[in-house]
Amino acid sequence: MKKILTIVFLFGLTFGAQAAKGNKSSYLMVYHKDQDHGLHMALSRDGYTWTALNDDKPVISGDTIAVQHGIRDPHIFRGPDGAFYLSMTDLHIYAKRDGYRETEWERDGAKYGWGNNKGLVLMKSKDLIHWTRANIDFSALPDQEDMKWSEVGCVWAPETVFDEETGQLMIHFTIREGKGMNRIYYAYVNNDYNALTSQPKLLAEAPNQAYNIIDSDIIKVGDTYHLFYVSHEHGATPKHATAQKITGPYAFDELYQDGERRGHEAPNCWKRQGTDTYVVMFDNYNIHPMNFGFVETRDFFTYHSIGYFDTPGCPMKRTNFSEQKHGAVTYLSAKEAKRLEKYWKEQKQ
Repeated sequence: MKKILTIVFLFGLTFGAQAAKGNKSSYLMVYHKDQDHGLHMALSRDGYTWTALNDDKPVISGDTIAVQHGIRDPHIFRGPDGAFYLSMTDLHIYAKRDGYRETEWERDGAKYGWGNNKGLVLMKSKDLIHWTRANIDFSALPDQEDMKWSEVGCVWAPETVFDEETGQLMIHFTIREGKGMNRIYYAYVNNDYNALTSQPKLLAEAPNQAYNIIDSDIIKVGDTYHLFYVSHEHGATPKHATAQKITGPYAFDELYQDGERRGHEAPNCWKRQGTDTYVVMFDNYNIHPMNFGFVETRDFFTYHSIGYFDTPGCPMKRTNFSEQKHGAVTYLSAKEAKRLEKYWKEQKQ
């Protein structure tokens, strides 16, 4: 049974569709770690066994790119031009502990809430080694009728997509005004990936803003658009919606279950290359140590849990990392994977 979800979504081409273009036989995962608030990367040749680059030390240190000296929630997207688009939350939740500021949060927590921040980090690269960077301050945007940007409470979990109808890059992200309910907004970005080209607009919100909606992830499969996001209606739980048009309307899939009863977040859907299987990867922050869980589907109606990294019976393995947070996966050619692996091995010499 399906019902219409009271959310308006806009999106474009995703890395799922990109996989059909060229020989992309390897996988790249990006994630962050609470220990250092930097960007981490891991490679896989088969989508099952993963090895962190740089011995699981940050490949980019958060204090070199972020206003708050730390990043979270990295997402990587491969655009139609072949370039890599990396978006991250500009936020350090332990900046006081690590000596970057004297207060717990950037601004008054009583007014702006937990983990308050004002911006995102956007980076672009052709080779995953050399990057351009922009820091986007959303509090500097003109206030709107539905959003007082000068009082933005958070800008979290950005993801990049390509809108085929407009031919533009687009980012979608979680925001709230002050300590209000979290919603999903979107904005278009220029080709240099260093400036917004449109005022942000509402992408998703709970009915009557009754609860938080965060962590949107979008993938197009055939003619159907799939939306994974996190609802806080009954605790943090990933949800699924579908549409036949990029503008909706979206139907909520009441059959979606990932088997996890504890609060979890950050769903990211990607395809196993050369198969008809899709993986939904999520971040469980309520287990110790923190870990990623995985479910697989072929039809987006039935889902099979395959467990957590390195747990008995789970085919997903890590060779040299742990306690990763908020991951996202894209595809590389075998040549690109080898070149990236070689680069980071040489950095240790």
